This record gives sequence, structure tokens and C-alpha cells, in this order.
Amino acid sequence: MMKKSNIYILIIVVIVIVGAVIYGLTSAKKSYSSSSNQNKVVAASSKSKPATSAKTINNSVVVTKSVAGIGNYLATPSDYALYTYSGDKPGVSNCSGSCLALWPAYQDTKGTTNLPSGFGTIKRKDNGQIQFTYNGMPLYTFSSDKPGEVTGNGVAGFSVARP
Repeated sequence: MMKKSNIYILIIVVIVIVGAVIYGLTSAKKSYSSSSNQNKVVAASSKSKPATSAKTINNSVVVTKSVAGIGNYLATPSDYALYTYSGDKPGVSNCSGSCLALWPAYQDTKGTTNLPSGFGTIKRKDNGQIQFTYNGMPLYTFSSDKPGEVTGNGVAGFSVARP
């Protein structure tokens, strides 16, 4: 049985460790949001298949962003980072219910056609909505992100989508 003084010391150590972890996560979030971002339209390069129409790219579906510590990643035209989920399979979303509440599906509300090379859509089984995909993998945003932030990378099996 531990002495009362040892229990107090253990409690203090746990509080210090938890505080350090919270401080580290908060500092990382601030560094992501204060980093400079650069917009580039995702277009087919000379090495990839050409898009069927340059007008469909027109920054209407996705942009490439860059942030220190992450590098290039895909984002919505509204500057929200896009993520893929390790629990998904190409053409199949396995994020629903509470997962979908935290990780909203990046959905096609305009009936977009002639998408840039690598982009497509799937029909979600849970609600019938059309969700964008990149290289077959469903795309999501993170509910805790603000425009220009990439705070969901590595959280709960989600990774920032890379061009």
C-alpha cells in the first residue's frame, strides 16, 4: 500500500504531464493557424491525364495549400483542409454517425461534372448524398478546423489529403 505522501506526488506528476500535453497540442494548433498559406488550383500536370475542361477545375472543387510542418495538402475553395480516413476503402465511406459529426463528408451540392484528374464522387449509403473522392478515397473536413487550419492530421485515423 502506498503512503499518502506518495499518492500526492503521483497526482502532481500526472497533472504536470497532462498540462504539458495540453499545452503542446494548443501550441501546435496555433502554429498551424498562423502559418502562411498559398493557393494553387489543382490542375492536371503535363505528366498526368489532362482534365476534360479547364473550366471545371476553376477552383470550384479543390485547391492546393501549403503550411509549415505539413507541406502541400488539399483544401476546399473555402480554405478548409481535406482529409482521408484509414477505415475507408476506395469508393466506400465507413465514417457515419458520430464519426460523420466530427468529420463531415466533403459533399458535392452542385452536381459537379468534369472533375480534375484523380477526383470523383461516391453516393453515401447512409444518407444518399454525393461525396467527393480523391484517388478513390472519400474526402472529409474536420469540424474543429477553422479556415486555413490543419488540426485533424493524424487524429483518429484521419490524414490530410495530399495532391
